[in-house]
Amino acid sequence: MASWREVVESASEFAAQVRRSFESHKHKTIATLRKDGSPRVSGIEAYIVADELWFGSMPGAVKARDLRRDPRFALHGPPVLLSVDGSATSTGDTKLSGYAVEVTDRDQITPMLAARGFGPDAFRESHFFKADIREVVLTRFEGSAMVIDLWRPGLGLHRLKGA
Repeated sequence: MASWREVVESASEFAAQVRRSFESHKHKTIATLRKDGSPRVSGIEAYIVADELWFGSMPGAVKARDLRRDPRFALHGPPVLLSVDGSATSTGDTKLSGYAVEVTDRDQITPMLAARGFGPDAFRESHFFKADIREVVLTRFEGSAMVIDLWRPGLGLHRLKGA
């Protein structure tokens, strides 16, 4: 399982850029797979806490049912905001994908909740997941050039730069 720690250890500067972009706004978008295989897109909050990327859902939410049945997901952080002249006005566009690993052990959940300012009994009925990260992509502009950095476990960081 590739945790956030692996991204940091493999490409620390990239991980810092991704984290700034990812945390620039509270709300993200997650894509899961419905029972028939079609995509479902939902709003979500996700947080990097310690060495893990965590996300959750309300009790019985369809995205939780999707992830329990098929753990594949894609998570889109706040998108790049462009000014009228096309220049980037944000830290970049972040996408992460992988497998959701449900966590039901309150001994693991409690420190994550504490780091977010909640007590050990908060969100008792909610679903919590850690990400087994398979890919991280950060797209941004350097001047007028689009830069796409791509990280995968075991393969490290690769850069594509357009003119």
